[in-house]
Parts: sequence; structure tokens; C-alpha cells
Amino acid sequence: MGARGFVEGGIASIVAGCSTHPLDLIKVRMQLQGETPSHSLRPALAFHGPHPGSVSIHLPPPPPPPRAGPFAVGLRIVQTEGIPALFSGVSATVLRQTLYSTTRMGLYDILKQKWTDPNTQSMPLARKIVAGLIAGGIGAAVGNPADVAMVRMQADGRLPPTQRRNYRSVIDAISSMAKQEGVASLWRGSSLTVNRAMIVTASQLATYDQVKESILKSHVMADGLGTHVTASFVAGFVASVASNPIDVIKTRVMNMKVVPGEEPPYAGAMDCAMKTVRAEGPLALYKGFVPTISRQGPFTVVLFVTLEQVRKLLKDL
Repeated sequence: MGARGFVEGGIASIVAGCSTHPLDLIKVRMQLQGETPSHSLRPALAFHGPHPGSVSIHLPPPPPPPRAGPFAVGLRIVQTEGIPALFSGVSATVLRQTLYSTTRMGLYDILKQKWTDPNTQSMPLARKIVAGLIAGGIGAAVGNPADVAMVRMQADGRLPPTQRRNYRSVIDAISSMAKQEGVASLWRGSSLTVNRAMIVTASQLATYDQVKESILKSHVMADGLGTHVTASFVAGFVASVASNPIDVIKTRVMNMKVVPGEEPPYAGAMDCAMKTVRAEGPLALYKGFVPTISRQGPFTVVLFVTLEQVRKLLKDL
């Protein structure tokens, strides 16, 4: 019974991840908008004359380019990189869902079975949240290498050709990172990944179960597609609001290019958050929110609708 939860969750997660991958890629590109390699102040432009009275002209930094919306970002990707670019890093998505989501869904299912009251066949919301926090944290730690590879592969197309990493696949990405930057680089941003996964899993799975139970208890709808779609959409919205700030920082930390002998762009998650807010304002932490909810909504709907169908198919096995 315990192993079945991993299988069911894994199948549903891979289907949901692959079907919404282009939206996830657009989200990553939007979260990297406005990011610069260095956050130091631009030096003054000085014209030095032959005499002590030379003139120094201090020019203000240029205004940041206008932020493109999700449709514009997607269109730009298609125009400059081609339609297949919308699925850049899809192999990493498959591996990530196989490692991360299979683990978190399976563990949540096990904890849910253990903590459900046998008399009432229900579990308090607080326990659902705790189960989600535990399952999400462990799943994220397992899947972090694939997560780093996915972010880099999705972001590669926005770099100048000479700076692109050009990973051929998720295996090539992971092996290249391990060789060039050390095995520890595979867990870069892992604290952020774990924190984000704990928040997403707790808000997503707990909200879905709670809303579904409320709908069934109130007899508003029967246990069918309408209930599953409604509960999963609410779960997707809650998860998006809760996780977007961490997701922005996670994306930037994972994507940063570390040059040997030089100081990395960010010293850590907090440093990245401070530099991002200082340079771009607090709302920068909600960059990519539209594609996040646009992706998280369909992802969560596909995830739970597929999960419910897979459960029915495997029920008698």
C-alpha cells in the first residue's frame, strides 16, 4: 500500500510536469529579468584633460528595460530560439518529478495513512500541513540536482551564445556541473529548494485535501471531476502565493555563474534577496507570478485529476 502512493504520485507528477513545462520555462525567464551580474554602482565616466582642471561627467545609470509579460516572453523565445526551445530542459523536468515529486507524494500518502483518525477517517488540517512540510523537505533534498539542471537548461537561451552552457541533456548537465564546479554545486540553493518544497507541498496537498473534504461534506458536488478540478485550482493558487518569493531567489541562486577565482554574484539566499530588493524593489520577489499561477494552476489540476484517475486504475491491483 505504501509503495503504491509513490507510483501513483510519480506518474501523476511526470504527466503534470511535462504538460506544463513551457509555462515553467517562461516563469524562470521572467524571474531572471532585471538581474545583472554585478550589483555594484556604475562608475562615473571621466574625461581627463592635460590640465588639472579636467572635467568629470557623472552619468546616471540607464533606466532598466521594461519588463515583458508572459506572452511577450514566450513569443520572444519562439522567435529567437524556435518552438522546441519551449521544452528546453524537459529531460530535467522528468528526472526532477521522478525524484522530487514521487518522493513527496509517496511520503505524504504514508503519513496521511498513519495520521488519519480510524474512526472519523479524517485528518486535522494541522497534521496535513506538517505531513506536507516533512514530505516536501525530503523530496526536495533528493531531487535538488535535477532542479539545478532544469533551471540552468531553461535559462540558457537568454544568455549570449558565447556564455551558454549548452547542456545536451540533464545527465550531461549534472555530470558537467560535478566535474567543473564540484559535486557540491549539485546542491546549490538546496536550502531554498527545501524551504520552497516544504511550503508548496504543505499548501498544495493540504489545501487540496481540505477543500475536497469540505466540498464532499457540504454535498455541493459529488466526488468527481468537478470536485477534483475545483479543489486543485484552489490548491494551486494558494501554493503560488506562498512560494513565489522563494522561487525567485532559488532561480537566481541556482542560475548564477561562478567563475573560479572570482567572488560569486550572491553569497547566499539572504544576500540574493537583499540585492534583488535593493536593485529592483520588493515586488521583484513576485516576478513571474502570472506565469507561476498560470503554470501552478494547470499543473495542480493535471496533477490531482491524473492522480485520482491513476488511483482508480490501480485500486484493485
